[in-house]
Amino acid sequence: MKKGLIGKKLGMTQIFAEDGEAIPVTVIEMEPSVVIQKKTVAKDGYDAIQLGYGRIKQSHVTKPLQGHFKHAGKGAFRFLREVPGNPEEYELGQEVKAEIFNPGEYVDITGTTKGKGYAGVIKRHGFGGGRSSHGSMFHRAPGSIGASADPSRVFKGTRLPGQMGNVGKTVKNLLVWAIRPEKNVMLVKGSVPGGHNGLLLVKQSVKSGNK
Repeated sequence: MKKGLIGKKLGMTQIFAEDGEAIPVTVIEMEPSVVIQKKTVAKDGYDAIQLGYGRIKQSHVTKPLQGHFKHAGKGAFRFLREVPGNPEEYELGQEVKAEIFNPGEYVDITGTTKGKGYAGVIKRHGFGGGRSSHGSMFHRAPGSIGASADPSRVFKGTRLPGQMGNVGKTVKNLLVWAIRPEKNVMLVKGSVPGGHNGLLLVKQSVKSGNK
């Protein structure tokens, strides 16, 4: 059965392997998440557990959410995420910690990329642009987008200026380098989406990296 947990990106550092190789790792804080709801095939059509992360005052959530959190009896949480898991293995209000993962496992990590504001086609899509010489009148513009009398519209997916970054992204098959339960920290080899303190969803890899 797959497993998952909510975490927070603290940043990157490097550690040294036994042979002296410098390994770049991402430090992920994984405070215990709380099981808020169990979803089953019979009732919901699939097996999963809903986790709460980031404790907040009960007065800071809506009345429907207050009733939802009441079943677990562990207070209110800022974030709710569903992760794969066997509902029979968990109880409402149970704390799920980083120890569910082991060094050597592979995980898929989902986060929100850094927002870079409004960007043109050269920065956003890597367009080459026009000539830089004087009088060209065409330097960083997108150029023709191929819409005239027919089809008289812009096709969906056309690469144009717009919002850059700030989208959900998943990096797959990252190696869990170490687990430090006394600090609620996981070290993952490589980089993950987002900036410091960004919310992450860590799930067991769907690829064949796990033995």
